[in-house]
Amino acid sequence: MTPDLIHLKGRVLPSSAAAQARKRGYRQDVPIAGDSALASEPCVEATGFGLAGVNHYNMPFNPPYHERIPGSIAGLFIRQSVGEKLLALNARLASAGLEVYLFDAWRPQAVQRHFHDVWFPAWLRQRAPHLDGQELVDEVEKYWAAPSAGGASPSPHSTGGAVDLTLRFRATGQPLFMGGLFDDVTEDAWTDAFEQKPIGSMSDEEARANRRILYWVMAEAGFANNPTEWWHYSWGDQMWAKLRGEPAALYGACDPTDSAENSQP
Repeated sequence: MTPDLIHLKGRVLPSSAAAQARKRGYRQDVPIAGDSALASEPCVEATGFGLAGVNHYNMPFNPPYHERIPGSIAGLFIRQSVGEKLLALNARLASAGLEVYLFDAWRPQAVQRHFHDVWFPAWLRQRAPHLDGQELVDEVEKYWAAPSAGGASPSPHSTGGAVDLTLRFRATGQPLFMGGLFDDVTEDAWTDAFEQKPIGSMSDEEARANRRILYWVMAEAGFANNPTEWWHYSWGDQMWAKLRGEPAALYGACDPTDSAENSQP
């Protein structure tokens, strides 16, 4: 591994709890700059940039679900600028034999509704039956944003600016060990989980180091991390703007399944 990435292994992550508090209200508080030059930027297929990935929700080999998710699509669509930034990041990672690998990008609202309204509430009721009403909603929305209710408050993955990803070795396709499943809906998924718990094994130490590398290379590329999900990063959406102190989001919702918007870089 190159010296700059080795250095990042020792760089402590910021508090996920503090970032979670800072993120609160992002869909209500942050305007979308609809007149910006990027507002109408196309949503394009990530593979057009040479980015690796498979839509996790559109295949049956996708723990913890083990089935295709209703309403999912095969493609991984991202905004043009997001693709360019990830391509530049891959150039940085190449000397270490690494690259980004995408699990998810633009997400249909049918998938968002399935997890927000059905799957995750059912999962929680089995394990925490005391949760009800707003308390249940609050727990759900630590990990699953509410489906888009309108153009002023799109869910992050409906903008094309949010991506779920990890790092992997280019030569073998083996992902770096991050200490937990993609889409884990417990505090083990919080980005700083291995900063908060005692490091009791080589596995813990490896996971902490790799989460640090992923976080800092993405942050240095301009992305913001959803603090309850080590895999979720965005650029240009409302969460990004709130977490990074930007005055407005650059992207509203897009629909790459509309042929008028679907193009290649």
